[in-house]
Amino acid sequence: MPALQGVFILSAFAVLAAAALASAQPTDTQTAAPTAAQTPAPAASSPALPPLPGEIVVSGSVKAPPEDPLARANEKSYEVLQTVDDKFVGPVASGYEKGVPRPLRMALRNFIRNLREPVAAAAYLLEFKPGKAIETVGRFGINSTIGLGGTIDVARSKPFNLPYRQNGLANVLGYYGVGPGPYLFLPLVGPTTVRDLFGLVADRLVLPLGVGTPFNKAYYAIPINTIDALDYRNEADEDFKRLRNAADPYSTYRRVYLQSRIDQIEALQGRGPLVKGQTRYGPFARPVDAAAAPVSAAEKRVIEQDDAAADAAKTPAQPAASVVAPERPAPPTPPPVFISEPVVQPIP
Repeated sequence: MPALQGVFILSAFAVLAAAALASAQPTDTQTAAPTAAQTPAPAASSPALPPLPGEIVVSGSVKAPPEDPLARANEKSYEVLQTVDDKFVGPVASGYEKGVPRPLRMALRNFIRNLREPVAAAAYLLEFKPGKAIETVGRFGINSTIGLGGTIDVARSKPFNLPYRQNGLANVLGYYGVGPGPYLFLPLVGPTTVRDLFGLVADRLVLPLGVGTPFNKAYYAIPINTIDALDYRNEADEDFKRLRNAADPYSTYRRVYLQSRIDQIEALQGRGPLVKGQTRYGPFARPVDAAAAPVSAAEKRVIEQDDAAADAAKTPAQPAASVVAPERPAPPTPPPVFISEPVVQPIP
């Protein structure tokens, strides 16, 4: 029982790391994020007035988008999480960044990432990418030894040049065409989908079930996943603020998250903006050749979709040219016919 309790605590806080930490966060390959025009913002409620005599009253409701059938419950969860972030997670994350020296924070980040390398390597094997699997195992070996237990990312530098890559069961499923399923925004997880939630829980259970102590103990799970959450919250702080200032923060966050998952699956298939690698993770990933970009690759594509929809709305539809049947020519006028009749003159 203690082992299982530790496992579930680990999963919950690992998830908290992805969600509570912020305000936003992966499917994907075939499900495009809807445009803003397809997701109308809810109208402000006003007290209903009784109809006047003779008036016909028509009522209706906005249908939830197909990728988000639980939109009402998800949006409420999103609003609650924003309140928690404002009053608790954000201030704690800020205090962590200011109170803990950067070298120590980087060492803790590297240590946590190093522990997840075996899962990433196994995912690459399932995707039949042995080269990346070998590189990931190499990173784990180098950083676990020369890198002092993974606290220093030696493998990414020369002469090794082995970059850190995230991977997991959710990506494996997406790679083989498993759809994301309904979008969810869960209190301890944040933005996710049915497929991504299943993959996340499976990934987080590997060490507790496969290795055991200390990974299945609360004294390990709570601090590790809390630190991971605070670190992610600080890294994506500007992205979170920008999304929360959007006209419709909830739907914008959802679209960015879903688009980011599309980008990540496409990268595994050899296409898309992240195909050459990425910096940052979750919905705010940037291509390696645009690491300093002001917005993530997913957010950029969402903006482009909005611009295209706005341009289409501004361009009036050209009426179809009416087809006029050609006039039938008038029949030719027949030539005059002269009839000769005898004229009888009276005799005088």
